[in-house]
Amino acid sequence: MLGGIRHRLVEALGGAARARVVLVLGAALGLDGADEGTLSTMAGPLKAAFHIGNTQIGLLASVVSLVSALCTLPVGVLTDRVRRTRLLAVSTALWAAATALSALAPSYLWLLVSRAALGAVTATTGPTIASLIGDFFPIRERARIYGTILAGELVGTGVGFAVSGAVGSALGWRFAFWWLVVPGALLVWAVARLPEPARGGQSRLRAGQEDILDAREVAAADAEGDAAGGSAGGGPAAGDGERDPDRDRALGRDPDLGRGKTADARSDAVAGTETGTGRGSDTDTGDDPAPDRDLAGQAVRESGVAPDPRLVLRRDPRTMPLWQAVGYVLRIRTNLVVIIASALGYFFFAGLRSFASLFTTQHYGVSTAVAGILVLIVGAGALAGVLLGGRVADRLLGRGRANARVLVPTVCLLALPLLAAPALHSTDFALALPLLICSTALLGAANPPLDAARLDIVHPYLWGRAEGVRTMLRTLGQAAAPTLFGWVSAHVFDGPEALQYTLLLFLLPLVGAGALGLVAMRTYPRDVATADASARVVAGEEE
Repeated sequence: MLGGIRHRLVEALGGAARARVVLVLGAALGLDGADEGTLSTMAGPLKAAFHIGNTQIGLLASVVSLVSALCTLPVGVLTDRVRRTRLLAVSTALWAAATALSALAPSYLWLLVSRAALGAVTATTGPTIASLIGDFFPIRERARIYGTILAGELVGTGVGFAVSGAVGSALGWRFAFWWLVVPGALLVWAVARLPEPARGGQSRLRAGQEDILDAREVAAADAEGDAAGGSAGGGPAAGDGERDPDRDRALGRDPDLGRGKTADARSDAVAGTETGTGRGSDTDTGDDPAPDRDLAGQAVRESGVAPDPRLVLRRDPRTMPLWQAVGYVLRIRTNLVVIIASALGYFFFAGLRSFASLFTTQHYGVSTAVAGILVLIVGAGALAGVLLGGRVADRLLGRGRANARVLVPTVCLLALPLLAAPALHSTDFALALPLLICSTALLGAANPPLDAARLDIVHPYLWGRAEGVRTMLRTLGQAAAPTLFGWVSAHVFDGPEALQYTLLLFLLPLVGAGALGLVAMRTYPRDVATADASARVVAGEEE
């Protein structure tokens, strides 16, 4: 039975190689989600153990995001310059150690400091995972793949609520943190064994692919191609033997041609276009043997949108000083708008996640264990949203809708408050439950297209630093949410429904996020064209 489930899972994710990457990266996000879920479901026991209030509970969540924000930009620089899988493995090991320190806390101050240490190591996931997704997966599938990996965070959050709630209720809050160390240690082993992909797309995984090409294998294959390219007509050099067509296709190279075609394929992969023509089929699928196709770039080119000449890069962005790289990514208008919109969405989600269990126990009068299960059910809506949001955006993009990756989240963010407000106001859980599920689905559906859109508008060699900037600014806003939610519920509103009124009040930022999405719909096509033009110029210089 387990073998059949494993086979279906691998098949659904596109083969063994893809499944391995998706599951490992999803699990890395899942650990962070499990930690947040654990803190939320243990809010009541922690308040009793340390004699603290909602503000102090919120601070425990905020300090993680705040320290993470401060550390993310340096991590973004490292992401663009060092082996990313090793960086992620080291940070995961430190995460497990920091979680163990939280379980040992004899005082609130100890717990707060250990949470701050946890924030320092969680800073790694944003930049490294974004950069690895860009180099492991085809451009046309980014939103869908991003959604599948982001689902790991939601699954982890749900597991944190359910398992930590049950463990904490039976054994105490310390064991609710202790059990997280075990999956953390297992993930260190899995990440350390994950190959490092070549930058620029030469390690991108095709559907059904069994093995992952390490960056060193790609470099060795290119060196072999250089030798083969020295013979007449670009064929294999004398004595070089037969070429391996499967490896050629995995490298994005035509197996019938030599080094000249390889250079073109690499240049076009960096530029995000189909080799030779820059155009692809709208019905492209994951098992298409053709080179990767940039449907966003294709749709923009067909619509005649011109790049912004002021932002077209004229040199390799890897040589940019940090201050110059930060200034450049913030000058990309869509990127700035998306950062702010994403920050507002995560602001609400961070506050909701921190107090979901406490709100459920107070508002509906259920136990902590039951509240964890109910939150898990509502969280299933968010899981469905992240899995569907990226697919819908990529499908619309495949049909020629150039701004699909900002259109879908804009619609979701504008519709969300209309469902969430009556759900939070109602005291009838039978009525509130379906509305809450739909609300969290919309919130989840907004993220994968936005994450994919950010990769579309930034040169691949800036992905790590761009994601570092985005994560830093987003988490600065996100860091304030739990503490602010707790403070408002304690000092602005009175009575047993204070948390309810607080959650209703903070639906307003989601309206602002949706309004910013309307701006991004206008600026996104030009920024895609600019990134495409920059990649072509830089790739031309490399050749």
